[in-house]
Amino acid sequence: MNLWESFRAALRALRTNKMRSGLTTLGVVIGVAAVILGTALGRTLEAYYFELVGPLVRQVMVTKTTGQLAGAAQIHDLTEQDARALRDRTRVPHTLSVTTLVSGSAVLDAGTRQRQVTAIGAPVDYLTVANRHLAAGRFLAPAEEHPAVREVVLGPTPVEELFGADPSAAIGQQVRLAGSTFTVVGAITSNGLQDNVVILPRQTARGYLFGKDNSVDQIIVETGDLSTVGRLSDEVTAVLDRQHRITNPSRRDFEVLNFQWEIEQDIKFLTGLRATIATIGAISLLVGAIGIANIMLVSLAERIREIGIRKAVGATRHAILRQFLTESVLLTATGGLAGIVLGLVVTEVAAILIPHALPDLPAPAVSPTWSLIAFTASVLVGILAGGYPAYRAARLRPLDALRHQ
Repeated sequence: MNLWESFRAALRALRTNKMRSGLTTLGVVIGVAAVILGTALGRTLEAYYFELVGPLVRQVMVTKTTGQLAGAAQIHDLTEQDARALRDRTRVPHTLSVTTLVSGSAVLDAGTRQRQVTAIGAPVDYLTVANRHLAAGRFLAPAEEHPAVREVVLGPTPVEELFGADPSAAIGQQVRLAGSTFTVVGAITSNGLQDNVVILPRQTARGYLFGKDNSVDQIIVETGDLSTVGRLSDEVTAVLDRQHRITNPSRRDFEVLNFQWEIEQDIKFLTGLRATIATIGAISLLVGAIGIANIMLVSLAERIREIGIRKAVGATRHAILRQFLTESVLLTATGGLAGIVLGLVVTEVAAILIPHALPDLPAPAVSPTWSLIAFTASVLVGILAGGYPAYRAARLRPLDALRHQ
């Protein structure tokens, strides 16, 4: 009996017990579908996470130390000269860009309503640096670095409390900061971290709010690769130590922060989540394998006399072994294909429902690689689950099989 004949015989045997065959493959179907859906959701969460943190994964933030230093050392401000030193690629070779911000608390007035906000004097590339997005209007144009320009962009919290839920309603409105009138030209979306903000040109913030000629409140240094964030932090610290004449680390009047450790932990969590989901699918496949092994043993018990007759007329051990393995693999391969179809359908349904329930979360998409892996695993399950029953069937002696009642 060749392979094609074994396949046809296996197909006939499975058709004889359609209900039993269908129930047997159910564990494989669920396992493969769970792997496909789980990995799709895992990739979606990972993509959403990196979209949320954006360039923050590659940034080092420098802020002025608060409180008192050891030995009553004097605390110096961060300055634009510090930022220029950090832009020197010979001194900080891993830097890609350097951005300075000025900020402080202010009261925002809109008619009879007012709100305490954080005012940020920002450069024109602030949206890219901070990974923020416009909800309505526009951002500050390059020409608006002039201190006479009085235009602002509002965060989602002041927009909602002062103008309502529609961000476009705030565009063109007049608001007051520190007694001066500003025009709202844009509104940004929420990031869940810094929503109670008003953004205005850096020079305007200095001229009308903070009166800082050369000082900055924050310096953001970005590198091109997550793997170089640690070295960038060391380079920034060394340069600022020289700038501020720091010889004792306990007397540093600045803090260098990065989110590398937190991000690495988050990535580990996401990886663990995907592994957990894949494990659930693997457990379903294991349950399916046990079911298939069981049903193949039942099939063996029902067909002992048939095996004896086939051996009596010349069937070899290899032919019997191949026959049972073919049946087992056909069961799991059919279940694997059905699982892929079910996984695709459920993932497509999730892709429709999730954006409605969670608008910020991207729609899940099926990974062809994981679909292939899940199908291959189902075939391997068939080989493993059918191996022992096939071995027992091949080892039966014709005389014992013919005597079986």
